[in-house]
Amino acid sequence: MTYFGFLAQFLLIPILLLALLTWYDLRRGLALPGALSGWPAWKVVLGHILVALIYTTPWDNYLVATGVWSYDPHLVTGLVLGWVPIEEYTFFVLQPILTSLWLLFLARRLPGETRPLPAKRQLRPSLLLGVGWVWLAMAAILIAGWQPGTYLALILIWALPPLMLQIGFGADILWRQRRLVLWTLLPVTLYLGQADALAISSGTWTIDPAQSLQLYLGGVLPVEEFIFFLMTNILLVLGVVLVLSPESQNRVNPQLRALILPGLRPREDASDRG
Repeated sequence: MTYFGFLAQFLLIPILLLALLTWYDLRRGLALPGALSGWPAWKVVLGHILVALIYTTPWDNYLVATGVWSYDPHLVTGLVLGWVPIEEYTFFVLQPILTSLWLLFLARRLPGETRPLPAKRQLRPSLLLGVGWVWLAMAAILIAGWQPGTYLALILIWALPPLMLQIGFGADILWRQRRLVLWTLLPVTLYLGQADALAISSGTWTIDPAQSLQLYLGGVLPVEEFIFFLMTNILLVLGVVLVLSPESQNRVNPQLRALILPGLRPREDASDRG
């Protein structure tokens, strides 16, 4: 299976189906709820595509340059930017679209959650502390040079800092949208993990066993690959939910908000669109 064949079959087709459902919803007047209407959805998706490209490109190039991840040169076009084939950059674009379209599809249907974050003052600091300790443990693995932990450590060192920012900024907002977050994450992550297993079994790309824990889900999928899809989807879903929330706008410095979010309507006006 070529890399572009994988993208067409497992990402482009479901994206087209979800886009058709989105068009149908818009025709019926089915809109996002007020709690998720602080910013036009297409701008949120586009912004996350740009962030994914900028933040992931150096990291992914490092993986290929150091041999953690490799691809069959006969199954790609041969067009390479840095160390990474153009197909991989295309994946950086398509995954945010797929995950975001599924999230928006669910958001237009799932009932909202009104219960506040549990009254535990230490919940947010505890979450941040726990994630911080995991990050330090992964850094220690790299510093110690434990080769089987390389891929896992690189994934979590890359993914956890933005996750900590998201938790610190809006854990309460995310809690109120926990049903949407959960039902977006589970099916998309399982789907992409299964698709990845098929690509690995067909030789489209390979994970270096020496730099992996060699723990395989279903006998094929390296556990690190599943964690990669889980973490990327977590970052996407939490990011989209936070940016869509009008409540998030009130937590940004007014001068900064006017600079980076020009033209946004106030929270009370934005919620009327739901």
